[in-house]
Amino acid sequence: MTPDRADESLEMPYPQYRCAVCGKDLPLTEARLTVTCQEHRPGRDHADYTVRPATPGDRHDIEEICDRAWGETDVDAFGRTFDVLSAENLVAERDGEFAGLVSLALDRGELALVLLSVYPGFQGSGVGSALIEAAVAAARDKGVNALKTATTNDDIPALHFYQRHGFAIYEIETGILIDHHGEAIPGFAGIPVRDEIRLRRPVCP
Repeated sequence: MTPDRADESLEMPYPQYRCAVCGKDLPLTEARLTVTCQEHRPGRDHADYTVRPATPGDRHDIEEICDRAWGETDVDAFGRTFDVLSAENLVAERDGEFAGLVSLALDRGELALVLLSVYPGFQGSGVGSALIEAAVAAARDKGVNALKTATTNDDIPALHFYQRHGFAIYEIETGILIDHHGEAIPGFAGIPVRDEIRLRRPVCP
């Protein structure tokens, strides 16, 4: 285990972000947004990453990153349940180290981006962008005209990230997460999780 990945000894909730000032890894509810100018935007120098199809040998790493990001390998979105372990998975790695995952599945004629997760130590260095572009390439290869994803109303970083990468909101399922959990649980920065926000990016042949 390296400093770029979450410490195995950490108890839940697992960290999903890293403080740009002190380097502390933060769970979802403790993370906060900071407004900066472009010159002082937090981030790391972009490094070289390899994005490749997952192999059976990646199963443990996939289960681990799903556990830390989502708590399980089943993801509810678009009115159905996706099993990440049965999906088409692409992994990003640097020098042989597992850095991130994108999980894909066909759904109603489009390619659904079921899960995108990057370990805190690799965030801001181009891993997420590389995984998005690999997902777009996969959509083109399958001949579908759109890549879609879903996130929640609290996840401001995800909404920022996806819209910066060409996705646009096309549908909001208001209150569906309250129905699912039985209450509005705290999410990013303590914002109550209520709604599923669906986004789509056109894919040109």
